[in-house]
Amino acid sequence: MAILPIDSGRYGTKEMMEIFSEQKKVNYQLEIEGAAAISQSEIGIIPKSVGKTIYNAALSGKISVKRIKELEAKSDHDTAALVESLSEKCTKDARPWIHYGLTSNDLVDTSNSMQMRDALKIIEPKVAKMASLLAKRAVQHGKIPAVGRTHGQHASIISFGLKFANWAAEMAKHVERIEEIKKRVLICKTLGVVGTGSLMGAKSLEVQKRVAKRLNLFPAEVTTQIIPRERYAEYVFELALIGATLEKIAIEIRNLQRTEIGEVAEQFKKGQMGSSAVPVKRNPIKSERVSSLSKMLRSQIAITFENIPLWHERDLSNSANERFVLPTTAILIDEMLETMIKIVSNLIVNEKRIVENLYITKGQIFAEFVLEALIKKGVPRFVAYRDVQRVAFEANDKGMQYIDAIKKDKAFTAILTDKEIDSIFSPEKHLGASPAIISNVKKSVQKTISKFI
Repeated sequence: MAILPIDSGRYGTKEMMEIFSEQKKVNYQLEIEGAAAISQSEIGIIPKSVGKTIYNAALSGKISVKRIKELEAKSDHDTAALVESLSEKCTKDARPWIHYGLTSNDLVDTSNSMQMRDALKIIEPKVAKMASLLAKRAVQHGKIPAVGRTHGQHASIISFGLKFANWAAEMAKHVERIEEIKKRVLICKTLGVVGTGSLMGAKSLEVQKRVAKRLNLFPAEVTTQIIPRERYAEYVFELALIGATLEKIAIEIRNLQRTEIGEVAEQFKKGQMGSSAVPVKRNPIKSERVSSLSKMLRSQIAITFENIPLWHERDLSNSANERFVLPTTAILIDEMLETMIKIVSNLIVNEKRIVENLYITKGQIFAEFVLEALIKKGVPRFVAYRDVQRVAFEANDKGMQYIDAIKKDKAFTAILTDKEIDSIFSPEKHLGASPAIISNVKKSVQKTISKFI
């Protein structure tokens, strides 16, 4: 049965938690039993009337976790208990054909795929929504010149909207990745004990194809007793990759909300308390939550890689941990997406502070453009570089505005007029291709997520 490792009262939406409930897991496996029986009856493996009887009983909704647990207490085998419970709801002539040609892992692995299928139905639209929100923010803040930082230092001027455009493009790529991995991870397997379809013979592949279609999954090409665990590793890796992008956004928000920077802030509701001891604090707690959960999410990747090499046609060394890993990854990324959607939707952008931060270095952020102006006048690059650097360091030591220091230095005044120098120190002129980039990202995002709008 599914094990829920996360407190349902704290993390995960109701819809996501439901996918991993014990009764839902049972229902998935009963659906597989029903789909297998009706498919077998359609091509003459079992009698038509029997297939319909098993199918109707499996999908009747009358088989409970409680009854299965009662039977499991005797057999100490969860799948055997489920099959026995299904038998109780079938006619005598149908009972011999229940679970015909199947093995436990046909139910376990295919129901895992059904969980992943339904989890992605919840996750993918939220990823698309994130991409859309970020693209709108990119356009909204596209004309604001801001400090671009590398190594934690002021580097050059960027459009503030470019930050959001970068994130929007990556979230759209995650939508593409999710679409791409579905055919590899949402796998239906009904090939029996060691993947040969032994009891159903040559017809086993047709049965699997029909079951897969009924369950909106993809039929396995080849398996052992289990679906290759590379598929699970890819699924978990993709969810963790989405989480890493969300954390990237969260860390930037946390940094930009630092008192010394103050360019953005998470929404602070009326009556909210930032600290039990310091009344004035407004902490980026939601972004910090995303960072915290992302660490846990990434840790699941290593486990899925450990599960790839198993003994021969299979062993049980993967089984127990997967009952944690698959629910955990889906619930965590769902929670992170919910949180980040709220953050971005309500994010406060302090345009005044963004402009003020441009001038913290007293104009030295324009150094790249001063260098460019000298080069265009024919000054050798490294000669120009040394002069720009020298005057910048001297101005910093003296606490001077960089533009004033340049206007007093002959290395510049001999080449540039005051008007040309003044023109360099206009931030709006240095957004480069940002408007075009943001526009292109918006179009690309809209195209990628069109089916979710």
